[in-house]
Amino acid sequence: MTEAFRRRLRALPDFPDDLPVFDPATAPDDPMVLFKEWFEDALAAGVPQPHAFSLATVGPKGMPSSRMLILKNLDARGWQFASARTSRKGRELGENPRAAMNFYWSRLGRQVRVLGPVSELSAEASALDWAERPAADGEANPAWQLYTLLPVEIEFWQASPDRNHVRHRYALPAD
Repeated sequence: MTEAFRRRLRALPDFPDDLPVFDPATAPDDPMVLFKEWFEDALAAGVPQPHAFSLATVGPKGMPSSRMLILKNLDARGWQFASARTSRKGRELGENPRAAMNFYWSRLGRQVRVLGPVSELSAEASALDWAERPAADGEANPAWQLYTLLPVEIEFWQASPDRNHVRHRYALPAD
């Protein structure tokens, strides 16, 4: 069973032959501009849920924990996402306010990693985010928290069929 599964995994294709080409020399100075360009490319390619990302946090015993979330906004405050303060991720962010995001758009062979400190946004911003949820019922949720990750590192990764993948990293000031 194990050997058959390994062979099955090895037989799967990694990436299609028609991936976009990315030249880091042409990348804008602002990583948010490049992210928005890649996001629009993902939308145009029909990538399902291009705003979905994996958020990794660290628990009290130092063990990583990862789950899928939805990007709520991207502005000068940072990369925003939400969660109940009482959830596992809410508790982990309360104890260790740092996280990593990973966006993956398989049809384009692209991923974007975003790492940095996380802070809570205002109660007003959190309440507005709760109210704007697709299944909002008009009731308040005081446990709902809007967070923002202010990146200290953003890495853009473009797959290549020849496995000469391209990485472009932005190191940003921690303030």
